[in-house]
Amino acid sequence: MTTNEKEQNIQEEITENTSEVTENKSSNTQESSQETSISQEDELAKEKDKFLRLFAEFENYKKRTTKERIELFKTAGQDVIESMLPILDDFDRALIEISKSADENLLKGVEIIYNKLFNILKSKGLEQIQVASADNFDSEIHEAITQIAAPTEELKGKIIDVVEKGYKLGDKIIRYPKVVVGQ
Repeated sequence: MTTNEKEQNIQEEITENTSEVTENKSSNTQESSQETSISQEDELAKEKDKFLRLFAEFENYKKRTTKERIELFKTAGQDVIESMLPILDDFDRALIEISKSADENLLKGVEIIYNKLFNILKSKGLEQIQVASADNFDSEIHEAITQIAAPTEELKGKIIDVVEKGYKLGDKIIRYPKVVVGQ
């Protein structure tokens, strides 16, 4: 063999070896890329799950805080309104006493002030609980302060007298009406 032929044989062997190495590398690369791809898919699935859980938790937080905020606005002035109820009671007593006297101007003036105060509180959500004599007593709505012998058989278990008015703020009772019940 001549030198040229030897060189050609060597080059062919080098080419063959190089192609084998390249094939081996590419098959190794494919295997490792498949393994990497599988681990990346697992990681991606974990991250998606984590994201969805976090998103759901945040949505629940938003709903809860919105609900709490609405409740707070409904009863925000409850303490102030509750502290104003004795003043309304004093106005009621004053109106009764003034109506017994003959001073019409004083009665009108007190009625105007009472109506303004009550309308302001009403605009904030205050409602008077309507209770009348001979209504059925309901322990969920009324507070019995005493029981007396019923004047008639029909008034047994019914309200005889209303001692103090009751009020609601929205749907919540902030002061129960105090009543006398027939026995």
